[in-house]
Amino acid sequence: MDIDQAAVFLAGSILTALGFIIIVIAAVVINNIIHRYWKSFGWTFFPAYVQKEEKEVVYEEPKFDKK
Repeated sequence: MDIDQAAVFLAGSILTALGFIIIVIAAVVINNIIHRYWKSFGWTFFPAYVQKEEKEVVYEEPKFDKK
């Protein structure tokens, strides 16, 4: 590998990494913009692994008759 091929490989690697970073940043920005207006359908791809939210149980102290 001569110096020209090494330079092209280095530049290509850097530009590819920067391209991936820009795509990720754009996806995050778009997600943050539409997050306010997005309504989830409640679909789950793996329902066996997803735990449903359990209702909070409120414990009350027992009441005794004072006789």
